[in-house]
Amino acid sequence: MTAALIMGILALMLITGTPISIALGMTVLVFLVFFSAFDMMTVNIISQRLFTGLESFSIMAVPFFVLAGTFLTDGGVAKRIINFAINLVGWMPGGLAMASIVACAFFATLSGSSPATVMAIGSLMLPAMVQQGYPKGFSTGVIACSGSLGILIPPSIVMIIYAVATSESAGKMFVAGMVPGALLALLLMGVTFLYAKKHNFPTLPRASFKDVAKSFVDAFWGLMLVVIVMGGIYGGIFTPTEAAAVSAVYAFICATLIYRTLPFRDVGKVLLHAANTSSMLLYIITNAILFNFLLTSEQIPQDLAAWVIAQDLQAWQFLLFVNFVLLIAGQFMEPSSIVLILAPLFLPIAVALGIDPIHLGIIMVVNMEIGMITPPVGLNLYVASHLSHMGLTEVSKAALPFVGVMLAYLMLITYVPEVSMFMVDLLYPPNPAAAVAPVQVFD
Repeated sequence: MTAALIMGILALMLITGTPISIALGMTVLVFLVFFSAFDMMTVNIISQRLFTGLESFSIMAVPFFVLAGTFLTDGGVAKRIINFAINLVGWMPGGLAMASIVACAFFATLSGSSPATVMAIGSLMLPAMVQQGYPKGFSTGVIACSGSLGILIPPSIVMIIYAVATSESAGKMFVAGMVPGALLALLLMGVTFLYAKKHNFPTLPRASFKDVAKSFVDAFWGLMLVVIVMGGIYGGIFTPTEAAAVSAVYAFICATLIYRTLPFRDVGKVLLHAANTSSMLLYIITNAILFNFLLTSEQIPQDLAAWVIAQDLQAWQFLLFVNFVLLIAGQFMEPSSIVLILAPLFLPIAVALGIDPIHLGIIMVVNMEIGMITPPVGLNLYVASHLSHMGLTEVSKAALPFVGVMLAYLMLITYVPEVSMFMVDLLYPPNPAAAVAPVQVFD
């Protein structure tokens, strides 16, 4: 009854158009004032919870990665990455579309954000594809869907938020996303290849080895950010949060001193842009922490876990339910909010059923990817619509074939945990003393 009441208040807030960050905080206040014993002790607890919630060391990674992505986007690194991708795969059927996917995969490792990836790569590649004779709808669909790699390929802001919401390791989440991210990029390239072959899309002349090498050298300093960040994390040199700070400093040096594409007079604008984005994310996180505190204090996650276990659900049935809920939520809410609200609810049940929390995190991230390209609130669709000057309905139809492929990919990620956990088990060998029996998704 309590859970239904809390979710009902939240749903009412969202239906009335209240921003998700405010809706989360207002839900807590309404419930405490009208449906519980509200006194000064409660006010003190809320204040302390807000402060201690944002005290998390992992949360500091969010503004730093946002700042790094902003420096690289405004610093012209995307253009160099695109040139390298075109020289690398532009000779294949549907060369420009293939290069767009490769460029999105590369840029995703720098930005950690899907909308930023779509904007940076799409603003350059979409006009080029249309000019070369590619259908505008197909071109827009490719950009919108391949841009979703921004939250799956590490370092991903959504992965950091999942780690904060569940107290799991951000480093393990990054490792777990490597193979699924590369696999999805290859899958999208395969679909594009077949579609381009069938419709005889134009190709580009094969670049010489010298041209490929030259474009690689030109993009080298931008791509080195991935090596520095990921190598530093997995080499034990610094934590993911420290890596975020290093990436911000390195991105600043790249944009202003190495490439010299960002004048020092514009650095203030970049800082302001990054601060606006970070403030929005941190405000959502703050209110979500408060909302999760309410759920926990009312014993809702524990009661939900007990109810699911009492239903004798098998692991595969629970994962199917998780995917269904996340796909619906992804159509109406942005990824960070969904992860902050639902991850603490799903995690106790997953652990009770023997599902690894890191595997659950990757499942959630893939669902969020699909949510980014499904209406009515798919952020990638809005960015692609803005770039292509097409209506949201047209862009949604253009993305539909890729959505079908990604749904099939979601089933693979869900029921073959080795895809996500292979690298984690390799780099983080399990402790035999704390080992948990492996989950069998099918009996």
